[in-house]
Amino acid sequence: MKKGILFDLDGTLWDSREAVALSWNIALERMGRPERCTAEWVGARMGKTMDAFAAELFPGEEPEDGKRMLAECMAEENEYVRHHGGILVEGLEETLKALKEKGLFLAIVSNCQEGYIEAFLEYHRLGKYIDDTENFGRTGQEKDANIRLVVERNHLDEAVYLGDTQGDYDAAAKAGVPFLHAAYGFGSVPEGTPALADIRLLPETV
Repeated sequence: MKKGILFDLDGTLWDSREAVALSWNIALERMGRPERCTAEWVGARMGKTMDAFAAELFPGEEPEDGKRMLAECMAEENEYVRHHGGILVEGLEETLKALKEKGLFLAIVSNCQEGYIEAFLEYHRLGKYIDDTENFGRTGQEKDANIRLVVERNHLDEAVYLGDTQGDYDAAAKAGVPFLHAAYGFGSVPEGTPALADIRLLPETV
C-alpha cells in the first residue's frame, strides 16, 4: 500500500514572510508603484491564490493589469528566495528524513507561483526528500484540485494533507483527503481538528 504526506509550504514548512515582502517591494519600486508590503500583510494572506493576492495588492487596477504586476513581484520573489532562502520550521530536515526512512511518499502542494517551491528546495537543499510538487501557478487550479492531482498521478492509496490555515483545511476536505493541522503555523482551523504542535512529532503521529 502506497502512503503519502502532502504538505502546504508557507507556515507549514517555513516562514518566508520577510523574504516575500522585501522582494515584492523591490519589484514595486522598480515598476514605480506606490504600494508597499509588510511581512504582517503577507502573512495575513498566506494560502490565498495569486489572483486573490493581485486583487488585494492592486484593488484599483484592472484584473489583468494586477496579475501582470504581481507576476513581476513573484519573479523577483523567486530569485530572492533562490539566493537567500527563508526561515525553516525547526527540525524540518530531520523530520523529512525520518518520514522517508519510513517509506512514505512526500509532496508539496501550494497556491504559490511556478518556481517558488523549486527555489525553496534548491536553497535549503531539501529536494532529495520530496517526490512531487504542484502549485496554482502551473495548473491554474485551486488547491483541492491540485491535491487530488498529486494523489491520483502518484497512485497513493492513503494520504494526509498537513497545512496551517482554514483554506488548507477546506481544500483537503474538498479533495477527500484527511487533514492534519500544523498548529505552529500562521492560521487556525475548527476546534477538534487533529493537530501537531511541532513538526518533529509527525513521524510518530503518522
